[in-house]
Amino acid sequence: MSLAIIHTRAHVGIDAPLVRVEVHLSSGLPAVNIVGQAETAVRESKDRVRSAIINAGFDYPMQRITINLAPADLPKEGGRFDLAIAMGILVASQQIPDESVTRLEFLAELALSSELKPCPGVLSAAVACQSAERKLVTALPNADEAAMPQGARVMAPSNLNELCQWLFYPEKIQWHQRAKAPATTTQQLDLKDVQGQEQAKRGLVIAAAGFHAALLAGPPGTGKTMLAKRLHALLPSLSEEHAMEVGAIRSSLGEFDAKQWQQVPWRSPHHTSSAAALVGGGRMPKAGEISRAHRGVLFLDELAEFPRHVLDSLRQPLESGWVHVVRAQQQLHLPAKFLLIAATNPCPCGYYGDAEVDCRCSPTKVASYRQRLSGPLLDRIDLQLAVQRPDSKSILRPVAGMDSTAARIMVAKAHDLQIQRQGCFNGELTSDQLQQVAGLEEAEQNLLLDAAKRFVMSPRAMHKVLRVARTIADLNGEESIARGALLEALSYRQLSLLSGT
Repeated sequence: MSLAIIHTRAHVGIDAPLVRVEVHLSSGLPAVNIVGQAETAVRESKDRVRSAIINAGFDYPMQRITINLAPADLPKEGGRFDLAIAMGILVASQQIPDESVTRLEFLAELALSSELKPCPGVLSAAVACQSAERKLVTALPNADEAAMPQGARVMAPSNLNELCQWLFYPEKIQWHQRAKAPATTTQQLDLKDVQGQEQAKRGLVIAAAGFHAALLAGPPGTGKTMLAKRLHALLPSLSEEHAMEVGAIRSSLGEFDAKQWQQVPWRSPHHTSSAAALVGGGRMPKAGEISRAHRGVLFLDELAEFPRHVLDSLRQPLESGWVHVVRAQQQLHLPAKFLLIAATNPCPCGYYGDAEVDCRCSPTKVASYRQRLSGPLLDRIDLQLAVQRPDSKSILRPVAGMDSTAARIMVAKAHDLQIQRQGCFNGELTSDQLQQVAGLEEAEQNLLLDAAKRFVMSPRAMHKVLRVARTIADLNGEESIARGALLEALSYRQLSLLSGT
């Protein structure tokens, strides 16, 4: 038969759409034509495939070869189609039996020596391949990644010759076994290292327990960055479902590492990062920092030093948990449920509101500095924590305060309670869920209404207060939101260092 159809997968963000590689051999002068919106790296595969087939000991057909990558309207990039094209040529030239490849998908780049090389996006391809009830053939460096989905069947030969031997003699196939996920190791930075900031520590525990965005504001050198870096260690390991989501993003960027399986992501981009680097983009769009931080922490140090338009690009993902990147050639819909932790100084010199150091900034400079943080962005941040200069005695004579061990226990209990009650964290509650789990008595309702009127709170801000209050009640072991929990939640909404009050 001079026509062969081989299945493989393209790479579009974190998705892996099916691609049919149709290879047809016909009479005429020897030539190879690849059609189906293939970019340069794909068109160059004809030279890699030719050398790989010859070096694997097979005959390269001296005929007119037409290779169609369907669907034709899907852009194809990279060397991920090499192996599928090579198998199509071997099947079409009847050097490999057609029935041996019908339930397989092929995904790997080929070296000239016929060795199989890794490619990005294999985890998503493995999930899609399993859903289609097929088995995946990929390079050995991608084997652990491809075997992560429960029940996936993966073949990982080292070269094209070994693969063909397995196809001729199925009893010799060595199915790759899923590697045991290693224990996650998060750098153990302890909260007790930060002296004299117990209120800020309490705020971080609330943020971790309910997955609430938090902003630390205060003079330089007061421990804002130290506090933020210690939040990561408070979060428990990812569930298997969430680890698959995070792994798919890492895989799409070619950064998958089995050692990081179920480890909570931590991203800390520099304040000179562009909007495309933060939310995703590029000529061929890829995931940005907010998607890399999915199900983990995005720490923005020196928040006010970021360009305002870059920060405002976070507004929609903070609200929806998704980012839709649109470019001329491609569109991506990427998950971005991240825990935002930010730190900032209150003014250019950093000492506005400091009782011990006079601020050198004029009122105009202070106002201009605050305007870098738009109102809609601040409105989406659940907790606004003031980090004031600690007492000097507490630095020289440390007093035992909250440590990470106790905080982790509190956070884990709160997470278990929330998942059992509503299936998600309090910071992710919808309006309907919020009404069910965060109902207030009449006295507490009046208190919230008075506070909303006095501080001119938006409906979004009121919902933020209720979500934080629900988390505080969970940490306190209370079934309903008491007055104390509501007052504490309200205290985190009006930050004088930024509001000027």
